[in-house]
Amino acid sequence: MSGTAVSHSSYGGKITDPRWTLAQRVVASPHLNSSPKLCEFFLYVVDCCLRDAPEEATEQQIGVHVFHRIPGYNSSDDSIVRSQARLLRLKLAAYFANEGSNEDLIVEIPKGHYLPVFRATNQSPHVSPPPIVLPETSTLSDPSPTDISPEIEAATPIKPLRKTPWRSIAASIVCLFLGGLAGLTLGWRLPFPAHSEVDSFWKPFFGSNPPLVIYSNPLFKGTPYTGLKLVPKAALADSPAYPGIPDETYTGTGEATAIYDLAKVFDLHHADFTLKRSRLVTWDEAKLRDLVFVGAPSQNGALQELPSTADFAIDLDGNNKGYIVNRHPHSGEPASFTPSGPNDEYAIIASIPGIQVNRRVAIFTGLTTNGTQAAVEFACNPESVRILKDRVGLSNGALKPFEAVLHIKLSGGVPLQADLAALHSR
Repeated sequence: MSGTAVSHSSYGGKITDPRWTLAQRVVASPHLNSSPKLCEFFLYVVDCCLRDAPEEATEQQIGVHVFHRIPGYNSSDDSIVRSQARLLRLKLAAYFANEGSNEDLIVEIPKGHYLPVFRATNQSPHVSPPPIVLPETSTLSDPSPTDISPEIEAATPIKPLRKTPWRSIAASIVCLFLGGLAGLTLGWRLPFPAHSEVDSFWKPFFGSNPPLVIYSNPLFKGTPYTGLKLVPKAALADSPAYPGIPDETYTGTGEATAIYDLAKVFDLHHADFTLKRSRLVTWDEAKLRDLVFVGAPSQNGALQELPSTADFAIDLDGNNKGYIVNRHPHSGEPASFTPSGPNDEYAIIASIPGIQVNRRVAIFTGLTTNGTQAAVEFACNPESVRILKDRVGLSNGALKPFEAVLHIKLSGGVPLQADLAALHSR
């Protein structure tokens, strides 16, 4: 995580502070671990709270340190902090309503503020003061929630409601009728969302023929009670080294999170996809569709048989540790990409021509399930796709074909940051 609270903090008691350990559990939960920026946002403001630095938890400072806006940017025109804060509040509420229901502490981000508030579970929740009601003759602008106190509100006179003339009632009825007529005429579906950088990656997959999204479906033998063994190849299914009945009902946690992220992107564009586990994919259907592969080739049999990446591939060393081979290194690039430790990861992301003309194949494959998750998140993030667009260019509004290697930083198995380590145009 770059530019986060973790790296710039001077607070020395984090490790033993129950508020910080609570924050770590929150970001590791399913509600937040698939959203790296929300995790960074949350940890940044928690760090500001622990260091008693409220001046660093303003909208402007959060925009600069978390969302990499330039200092002094116009936050009135750029609502990224406000919109992400609303989403973060929903995620926190979901955490404490589910797996965090037994926590001794609760953390909240009150509306109108960005500095978190920690309270014991049995304490009343923090409630922001209600908005002030001004006389109709006042020329003051609407105050923000941070400018209001209950005393001011209690002392402010409120004008009694005036009788509504019949002409206003009639006008309201006419407006409602016309609005209802427009709704019946135009349909009740919400308009398409504003275009974003993400569209340039996914545009080829938003056609009338839904793409196939093919996820890992590795073969295991054994049982969860006696231990499961991953069968490297289907040919080994009858080997004495892998006794038991073959079990192909598993996939990785990262793949599951990735499918959720894909579903959100497609849903925003009123587009569909067909989800299939790799062992059920046939050549006949694959050659007629756009394809999205989610998961490593070793656990995604269809990816081994269908056209794949030409420049980058996953291989195993003598200790069965994964790394990425760079088959055609460009100037200054290494011949391979190997993780340096447990919090280091690599993944391949690609958008290449399909089996037939005018078809496209997207590939997301990590050395581990966490890497696969990070690769899909990268393609669903406007800032990340903007970097790809600047590097590879567009053709008819979509990214030109490419292959890339991502370098991923993890924390507790949660992808926090993904950067381009190598990019080859196709």
